[in-house]
Amino acid sequence: MVLHSVRDLDPAEGTVRLYLAENSPLVLVPKPSEIDPNDPLLWSRRKKRVAFLSVCSFAFLTNFGIGGLTPAFYLLSLEFGKTQVETGALLLWPVLTFGAFNFFWVPIANYWGKRPVFVFACGLLCACSMWGAVAETFESLLWSLIVAAFAGSSTEALGASIANDLYFLHERGSMMGIYMNFLSGGNTLGPLICGFIVSKYSWRWHKWMAFILILVNFFAVVFLVPETTYVRYSQRPVDSDSGTSRGPTPGLVSRSDAEKGLGSGNAQGARSHLGDTDESPAGLHLPKKSWAEEISVWPVASRETPLWRLFIRPFPLWLYPCVILAFLAYAVSLEMTVAVNILNPFVFQAPPYNWSPMVNGLINIPGLIGNLFGSVLGGWAVDKFCDWKTKRNNGVYEPENRLWLCIVPLIISGSGCLVFGYGVEKAMGWVSLFFGYGMISVALTAVPTITMAYVSDCLLPLNSDALMLVNGKKRHDSLLV
Repeated sequence: MVLHSVRDLDPAEGTVRLYLAENSPLVLVPKPSEIDPNDPLLWSRRKKRVAFLSVCSFAFLTNFGIGGLTPAFYLLSLEFGKTQVETGALLLWPVLTFGAFNFFWVPIANYWGKRPVFVFACGLLCACSMWGAVAETFESLLWSLIVAAFAGSSTEALGASIANDLYFLHERGSMMGIYMNFLSGGNTLGPLICGFIVSKYSWRWHKWMAFILILVNFFAVVFLVPETTYVRYSQRPVDSDSGTSRGPTPGLVSRSDAEKGLGSGNAQGARSHLGDTDESPAGLHLPKKSWAEEISVWPVASRETPLWRLFIRPFPLWLYPCVILAFLAYAVSLEMTVAVNILNPFVFQAPPYNWSPMVNGLINIPGLIGNLFGSVLGGWAVDKFCDWKTKRNNGVYEPENRLWLCIVPLIISGSGCLVFGYGVEKAMGWVSLFFGYGMISVALTAVPTITMAYVSDCLLPLNSDALMLVNGKKRHDSLLV
């Protein structure tokens, strides 16, 4: 079987039937394995939550340790004798690194598995936090942040894809919202906490705090996050108007074709789904892995697709409109927040405000509120809206339903830019600037939650590759600020 497009792997293109009839139970999509207890979709709810929250915490602590330094930028510029632009490199270069090395980690994870990547990257991030805490020069601090961003970049595309590995389609938006809230929360809670620490002690104590928290998270990743990659078969395509099948149910992809086409996944999972058919021998079940087998640093993964091919495989996905839409929307949302994070210390810690870093960090309270509202709007609210639209569409779910609610954060955050910018220009009271930043922060979680869930729905067999392009490109575009 030669694969030429995502349609060869998933003829449904994200359009699937979730309700067979009116008032019927919800159909689980993707369909969990009937013979393999190691399928991540069949894990207990507690096991899913622990693994997912451990990865989310990794994403949070990455931004906590890097973006959390922003309230100290003014003091750092004085300590090291740097200009505002030179000090801004402490955030801009890590942002560039975040985007660039998405393109490194995802192919590695597709070849060896997500677990080895998370274990190594979290350990490296922990070491970089200690490095930053003892840095004696500006250049040493900068390089510690760049290497930390290299390690933390593994959580962006791969962290989002974990939600697709562990949860069903009807849960995807809510879980993506939780992940985005952790991801953005590091950039809001980090500066808030750092502001108090810098005022009472020094910016080095913030780095030591990050080191301790990341060390705890490292042990959680090592012992509580099994491999989640799992090869599945495609869904039955349906006609969105009539709700009927557009063709015969696609046959299962053969073992070699599945591993060649996806270039990732648990080989045992691929074998299990080859047997997950009506022709499977009665009573056939694969053995459940022990805890020691699950936390192996080198889980069994596909090796049939060459590593070099996995590095170039994602780029044709640039031709898919859903990928283009997602990275543009995410980039704009991120650019607004990055601009405020770099600017606000030089606004509030200089005349006419003359705030201390501790008080300056309070601007992240409205940012956190905006992030929380955005994650609920883009996650839970969109899932409920899609469920309502699906029932009105004869039980057929269409990924495009997620995009309707994008208009809400666009209006709120667009208005927030005007409020904040006008307030800075006219040196207005802090209330207007705080309120404007809170409005801007809504888009940082709402827009990527909606668009990345939409990309995952449309390109589920290659969701890690697609999310890699979205996260990588939006980081590069955010440097245009």
